[in-house]
Amino acid sequence: MDKNASKSKLFIVPIVLTIIMWVILFLPAGTIKFLPGWIFWSGFTLITFFITFYFLPRNSEFLSRRTKVKQEKQNKKTPAIFKVYYLGFILPGIDFRFHWSNEPLWLVILSNIIALSAYIFIFYVFKENAYASTVIQVEEEQQVISSGPYSIVRHPMYLGMIGMALFMPLALGSYFSLIPMLFIIPITVIRIKNEEEKLLNELKGYKEYCLKRPYRLIPFVW
Repeated sequence: MDKNASKSKLFIVPIVLTIIMWVILFLPAGTIKFLPGWIFWSGFTLITFFITFYFLPRNSEFLSRRTKVKQEKQNKKTPAIFKVYYLGFILPGIDFRFHWSNEPLWLVILSNIIALSAYIFIFYVFKENAYASTVIQVEEEQQVISSGPYSIVRHPMYLGMIGMALFMPLALGSYFSLIPMLFIIPITVIRIKNEEEKLLNELKGYKEYCLKRPYRLIPFVW
């Protein structure tokens, strides 16, 4: 297969991701005149494609790994009730349609800055650890990363994801969608416990790293 053609396929994921995000935001709103939706979607799209353009010439293998979907066998399954979390993506548009929240514009803008800054932080994590992934797996050549944000907490990517998820509802002008989004916290806790179990068993040096970096997600808390 032509190398350029192979690399061009890596753009499929960000294109599909941003299209899905657009549909999720604007279809429930019933209109394209959803200003908070445009602000967030534009920032999200810009960062998503920046990440792709950044890693394409530097580490296309990283992008390739993130395009793969892998079935996972988890010891601790996420309770079905936690799937209410997904309503947090749909409610902002419905909220806008029926004018439930009437959130002030300054809070929308501030929340967008925080949410998108969290996304930029995730990019920083990717730069530091090309094996960072939401798929729980250990690669053959993978090594323990203890620099950058990993010198503070063991799972900085999830910290960025939680920050982004919790401020996204307010960035989209919806107080109500924050309620289901809160489920991202127990979901992430369960996921981290599953991931650490695998890393302790399969990643050389991870046990020693845990002793040096005692906090999983939030310094001095957990």
